[in-house]
Amino acid sequence: MAVLGIVPARGGSKRIPMKNIALVNGRPMMANILLAARESGIFDKVHVSTDNEEIALVAKELGFKPEFMRDCSIADDYTPLQPVLKWVLAEFESKGEFYDTIFLLMPSAILVDPSDLKKGLQRFNENNRKNPLMAMAPYSVPVEWAYQVDEVSGLA
Repeated sequence: MAVLGIVPARGGSKRIPMKNIALVNGRPMMANILLAARESGIFDKVHVSTDNEEIALVAKELGFKPEFMRDCSIADDYTPLQPVLKWVLAEFESKGEFYDTIFLLMPSAILVDPSDLKKGLQRFNENNRKNPLMAMAPYSVPVEWAYQVDEVSGLA
């Protein structure tokens, strides 16, 4: 079984410019998911899918040099994740690399622990790898409490 982790980290964030490499606790935000992926030991490859040279450089410095840059036609504000994942898989397949288990690893998932990734793969395998698995975590209060009232727009 070949396992690929894909970290979608485009450079065009509007609300928080360059958020994927913005410092969180003194290191780039995407560092946590990348290091958790490495420490989990379950991946044959982790690919940072980016259209941005600066993000690619940070990924390389963390030990995850992208093998190819994301096509700019699938790196805009309106491109869903599924076309990005399909494109990355097609790029690897064109190089003769095939993966039968794919993880979408969000660069903003700063609380993911390597054991979470191991448990996810275990659960996926226990389910005969037939259905997609999406990790969720309980939110201890109503999710609406995560918002702040903004005088101009109503919500922030």
